[in-house]
Parts: sequence; C-alpha cells; structure tokens
Amino acid sequence: MTKEISAYHLKNIQHYYGNTKVLGIDDLKIEKGSITGLIGPNGSGKSTLLKLLAFAQKPSMGQIFYKGRLELPFSPSIRSKITLLTQKPYLLKRTVFENIAFGLRIRKEKKDLEKKVRKALLNVGLDYQHFATRFWNELSGGEAQRVAMAARLILKPEVLLLDEPIASVDIESAGLIRQASLNARKNLGTTLVIASHDLQWLYSISDQQLSIFKGNIFSTGMENIITGPFEKSDKKNLIKKLGDGQIIQLNMPAQTSCAAIIRKKNISIDLEKKPGSDKLNQLSGHISSMLLEKKNKTIMATISIHDLSLILKLYPEKISRLDLYPGKKVILRFASHDVEWI
Repeated sequence: MTKEISAYHLKNIQHYYGNTKVLGIDDLKIEKGSITGLIGPNGSGKSTLLKLLAFAQKPSMGQIFYKGRLELPFSPSIRSKITLLTQKPYLLKRTVFENIAFGLRIRKEKKDLEKKVRKALLNVGLDYQHFATRFWNELSGGEAQRVAMAARLILKPEVLLLDEPIASVDIESAGLIRQASLNARKNLGTTLVIASHDLQWLYSISDQQLSIFKGNIFSTGMENIITGPFEKSDKKNLIKKLGDGQIIQLNMPAQTSCAAIIRKKNISIDLEKKPGSDKLNQLSGHISSMLLEKKNKTIMATISIHDLSLILKLYPEKISRLDLYPGKKVILRFASHDVEWI
C-alpha cells in the first residue's frame, strides 16, 4: 500500500533577514488534512514560517515540497490552493458581499454567487441579511476577522494558514473561528496551520503543536525555555537565580548559547521535596493552568515558579493520585544534565 504524500515537506530550510537568521528547519512534514498549531513568543519565526508555507516568500536556503512537488513562491499551480489570513485582516473598501465574492470574481466563477456568499457568511456565524450590505468600516474587529475568514473559505482552499486569528476578537468570534476551521477540515479536507498565543484555544483545535523559539522548531510542542543571565557555580555547571531565591542548576554548554531547554518529558511533579538530592533541581511553585490536549487526552500543566513558568505533560492517573488542580502547590524536579542548549 502506497503511503499518502504529505501536504508539506520542508528540507534544510534556513531563512535570514539581512545577516540575522530567523528560521532553521532541518526536516519537517505536515500531513494532509491535519491541524497544526504553532506556539512561540513574538519574533520566534511563526509568521515567517507561515509566509514560507504560503509561498509568499522564498527561503534563503532549502526546499519546500507541496504534495510531493518542489514549489516556488507565487507558482500558478498553487496560487489558488493555499491562502493566508494575517493577524490584521485586509478588507477591500467595499461591502461585505463584495469582499467575500472578490476571489470568486477573480476566478470568473459567477454562478450562484449569492448562494455561495450566503453560505460563507453562515460558516463564520454572520447573518447574510444583516451583514452582506455593510461596508468594511462598519465592522467590529471580530466581525472583520470573520469576514476575512469567509472570503478565504469560499475559495475552498486545500491549505488555510492562520496567523493569530483570534488575537483581537471577542470570545464568541473566537469560538466561531474555531468551528469554521474545524468545518473546513471536515467538509473540504483542508489542511490548517495556525499560529496563536492563546494556548487554550490552540490546544482545543489542533491535532499537534510545533513550538518555535529563535527560529528553532520543536515537533514535541511547547518546551521549556530558560534564558539568562546565568552565573558560573563551578567549572562544569551554571546556575540561574530566580527572584524568590530559588536556584536552577544547569550543566555547562559545550559552546556559547543564549538559552537552555528543559523538555517536558524530563520534568517530574510531586508534592514534597526529596531529601538528600543535592544534584537534582527541586523547585517550589503552583499550578497556574491545566489544558487538555485534544489528540491524546493528556493535560498540559503550566507551573508558575515566581517569575518563571514551566510546562509538563500530565496523565489522568497522576492527576488523580496527587489530586492536582489549578492553584495547588507542587514541586518540580529535573536533573541539570537533562538541559539542552541553543
């Protein structure tokens, strides 16, 4: 049986703005019909990656394959198949109807135009009678974002790329954008890649998550990044001092690095410190949030430790045994030699 070709396959990607490297991807596949979440701080490379996936930019180095075929920016063969919705949607200075119908008019698909616009508005929770004749400047932020979403969904894209789609919208609009995204995958087989700072919303919609930090991608989802300043404790170790007096012990990097990574899998949780474990980091904090991972039904817990937040994956039996809930005080443990440097 032949394995289905991925929607995207990125190989040896490096992208620079001037002399600054903003993205580095050795090998990444995104499967057809999947919903992938992009997580990372501002400036991490999320928007750049979306532009590359939209073939709106050419990577400085490397290759991007779409459905097994090497493609270049603005290729006619993919122009109508992939669409990007930016954080601040651009609407034409026209009515809602004309904004949504614009793409179909460009394609010269004028048959049943009103019916298609009506359906597109319905998909994002907007009533045709109330919104079709409104102008672009008569919409709220959430309404404008939904109209921009409808203008893309009406084209029945193979790939929909969303850059912070709910950053400036109300709770109702966020829910409707989520449902419209899920419907696009269900009804059209659309592949979605979504960048968002709203982790609860993102985890509720995506099948898998990619974490990006300073252009580096972690396919295991969000990982724990600890930045400096660091201090030497001896020839083999560094320490990071937290504002509450606690100290994190870190192994010395082999070369100059700006940040340390502590992967979720290397962190354990308990209610009390272990005695006689000087070489083990044991940090006191409290659970600030618990988010359900849609794909495998595990919980992503965020632990606040004064001015630092660490994330780990919890399973139902662990949660039940320790009676874990938001606000509960806990101890996190990880060994200094489990630290990776970037």
